[in-house]
This record gives sequence, C-alpha cells and structure tokens, in this order.
Amino acid sequence: MTALLTFTVLALVAIAIWQMTKIFQLSQLKTEHTEVANDNDNRTNGYLLFAFLIFIYGITIFSFAKYSKVLLPEAASEHGGEYDQLMWVSFAIIFFVQTITQALLHYFGYKYRGQEGRKALFYADNDRLEFIWTIIPVIVLAGLILWGLYTWTTIMDVNDEDDPIVIELYAQQFNWTARYAGEDNVLGDANVRLIDINKANVLGIDESDPNGGDDVIVKELHLPVGRKVNFKMRSQDVLHSAYMPHFRAQMNCVPGMITQFSFTPTVTTEEMRRNPDVVDKVKRTNAIRAERAAEGIPNSDPWEFDYILLCNKICGKSHYNMQMKIIVETEEEFNQWMAEQKTFKENMTPAE
Repeated sequence: MTALLTFTVLALVAIAIWQMTKIFQLSQLKTEHTEVANDNDNRTNGYLLFAFLIFIYGITIFSFAKYSKVLLPEAASEHGGEYDQLMWVSFAIIFFVQTITQALLHYFGYKYRGQEGRKALFYADNDRLEFIWTIIPVIVLAGLILWGLYTWTTIMDVNDEDDPIVIELYAQQFNWTARYAGEDNVLGDANVRLIDINKANVLGIDESDPNGGDDVIVKELHLPVGRKVNFKMRSQDVLHSAYMPHFRAQMNCVPGMITQFSFTPTVTTEEMRRNPDVVDKVKRTNAIRAERAAEGIPNSDPWEFDYILLCNKICGKSHYNMQMKIIVETEEEFNQWMAEQKTFKENMTPAE
C-alpha cells in the first residue's frame, strides 16, 4: 500500500509540473518566434560545443593520468610483447583520429553556425573528398587487420616444436584442475562419463590407457620459465574461459570438445614481483587492506602478487571466485616440484 501511495503522489506531482509548463508556454504566445533559434542562441551553442570539446579531451587526459596504474604490467609470455604492441598501435591511431575529427566537428559546428541572412552552400557530391575519406580508412584498417591476423595465426599455432610441456586445464563450476602429461608427455584419454569420485578419478581418466598412468593432477599450476607449454582445455559442465591476463592468453573451455592454446612464459613469479609496476600495485592494495583490517573487516590480510588463472565467462553465482594460482619458476625448481607429485596411477593404487 505504501508503494502504491508513493507512486500515486509522484504521478500527481508529475502531472502538476506538466500542467504548469503548459500554462507557462501559453503565457508566452505573444512572444514572436519563441521556437526559432536566433543568432545569439547559435553563438551560445557554438561556445557550448567548444566547452564540451574541452571536457572530452580533459576527461580523456584525466583517465589516462588517474587510471593507467591499474593496467597490466609487462607481458610475461613470448608472444605477449607483440600482442601489446598491436594494442597500443591501435590505441594510438584511434586517439589520433578521434582528436582530429572531434576538433574539426566542433569547430565547424561553431564556424558554420546558423546566422540570419546566410544560406548554407550545398554540395551534391565531391569525388575527391569521398575518395580521401574512403581510401585512407581502408588502408589503415586493412593494415591493422592483416597485422592482427598474422599475430593471431602466430599465437594460435599450437605444435610440438621446441619440446613443449603438455598440460590439461579442466574447468568445472567453480574451480580449475590441472593435469600434467607426465614423463611420456602424452595425456591419457579422458571422458566425463569415467569420473569416479570414490576412486579419486576426478577428471575421468581412462584407467585402461597406459598413457594416463603417469599423469599428474594438481590444483596449483607450475610452469618452467623459457619452456613452451601446450594447453589442452576441457569443461565438465558449462562454457568457461581460461584467462591468464599476465601471459595475454585466453581460450574458451567448451563442454564436449578440447580446445588448445600455447605460450612460453618468460618472467618468473619472483622476477615479476620485483617489477616496479607490480611493486606499486602491491603497495597500494595493501594500504587499502590495512585500512580494512583496522576497521575489523575480514579477508584483509596483506596481499602478495601471483600469476593467476581466471574464468572469463560468467559461468554461475561463484564465477568471481573461480581461479587458480600460477607459479613460474626455473627449470630446476619445476623439476623438483614435479618429483614431489604423485602420479594418477599412484593415487589410484590402494595403500597396503
């Protein structure tokens, strides 16, 4: 009832304001040409155009100055540098064109504003202008598209050259599981229909496949620096997306099929932690967490940077928390860590 009364009152107020507006308009009938803009109106609108131009340039400069610090640090993968270069070149072209076109648009809006006694000159067509504003965008866009296709083709060339490590990323609501191919570097066959929780076969690995016996299943991803990694990706339930932002890597995980992505990590976790941008981000983040901790807000412990695997598809209510820690380390550290892990066969063998 309260909501209905509130709505009724607001509706009556709106009707009253509308009626008062109509009364005001009727009282102005003796004024001639009240609906026609005069020279003063056009000049004022021209000045407002320039004010808006200053505003959009100002907000752009402010955004870059204020929020550039939240951008990702340098790429930590071999292909990431070219990926970033393509993005920044695209940004530069977009902002250059936007700066010029917006300046001309607002300037011409003022210069050729309506004035009493002046009639606009009309061009039916102009072949030279049409050629210029058509061919230049075609050349620029064609160059960006070809560069992008070349970069994409290079990134998506998943092959067995350079002795890559083969790792499966298994997605399910709302967590990740990684499976290393083991000493033979060949993943065993797997199917969701073979999942057997009672036997700890959480990925549905075919127990009869000899390639699966030495597979290693973990909940924390370790990668050796400078070593190529071929990822095979599966999903148990819905569409997920394996997103590793610091490596500029992303690939959908689709139920019923295997997708692939490949990259070579180039910066260890310890090295990235010493990156000035990362150091500054950690400092700012922990300052906020310290304030929250002082107020007694939970989950405010100091934060330490780690690479991370996220889900970049809205896959359900706990999508925000679907993540896995990634550690990039030296080859020696990686080998030592692998030696400490149990294989699938060892986990499946009953303890005596």
